[in-house]
Amino acid sequence: MPATPPPAVPSRSPLPAFRGRIGPDARSGHYAVPGRYRLHLSSSSPHCLAIAVTHGLLGLEDVLPVTPLPAVPDESDGGYSALRPLYEAGCHRYPGPAAAPVLSDAWTGRIVSNHTPDILSDLARRFGDGGPGQPVLYPRGAEGEIEAVARLCGHGIDDAAQRAGRADATAAEREAALGTLLRALNTLEWRLASQEYVLGGEPTAADVRLWVALVHLDVVHRRHLDAAAVHRVAAHRHLWSYARRLAAHPAFGPRLDLDAIARGHRARCRGLEAAGAALGIVDWTAHTHEGVRTETV
Repeated sequence: MPATPPPAVPSRSPLPAFRGRIGPDARSGHYAVPGRYRLHLSSSSPHCLAIAVTHGLLGLEDVLPVTPLPAVPDESDGGYSALRPLYEAGCHRYPGPAAAPVLSDAWTGRIVSNHTPDILSDLARRFGDGGPGQPVLYPRGAEGEIEAVARLCGHGIDDAAQRAGRADATAAEREAALGTLLRALNTLEWRLASQEYVLGGEPTAADVRLWVALVHLDVVHRRHLDAAAVHRVAAHRHLWSYARRLAAHPAFGPRLDLDAIARGHRARCRGLEAAGAALGIVDWTAHTHEGVRTETV
């Protein structure tokens, strides 16, 4: 007699996607109009920090206002109650966390997007025209290089640094992750040894992505690495000199809230502090808004 197959496990439905885009004109539905849209950002989030820096570089303070959110979400699933009405306007009884970042439309009271890469691109392409004092963050023909840097930062720095500091990982797993991290840093060190910015002589979206990754590598991930690993990370002098130089830029350092990052990390981290927590690589407090003091994570 054939065996009875096990009961099927019902799959969870994917969360509804909010992937609207800002188009070039009124035929697009969502199009660039001063005052129509609003950003909802938490200063503890690296995604939100990248958007805030881009917003500052483009000088959009009077065009696209920002609503700040607390460092620590106030809902048990990691969402924000202040964003819940926006999520439910787009999806009745939205089942997931009302998470930041969010780009919302004041005309409809709905979310345009909560997808960071799309938001970054639309800010630069639809609200940035490369006018006086406004950098071209996505130069024509550089899209592939910018995406490659973003992947390198995501997998080679963010993910690798987190794995290298995991308390439940084996020594071999941590060393392998550290090797991935160091190879990524070596690649970027080589680039910055001969040029001012990642792609050459002008800042682009690649610099925003890299700077945010370096901030979180030093402020968050370093605390879970041993002293020897931190020494190897800190040895990339061109890379960390670049990080300091960008921190002094008015669009970068003033958007950095070390206290918020510390509180956000404490709320979700279950790792152990290691010897690398003793001394930071960069004195970020010299450039943060109002000299915000860092807290022990």
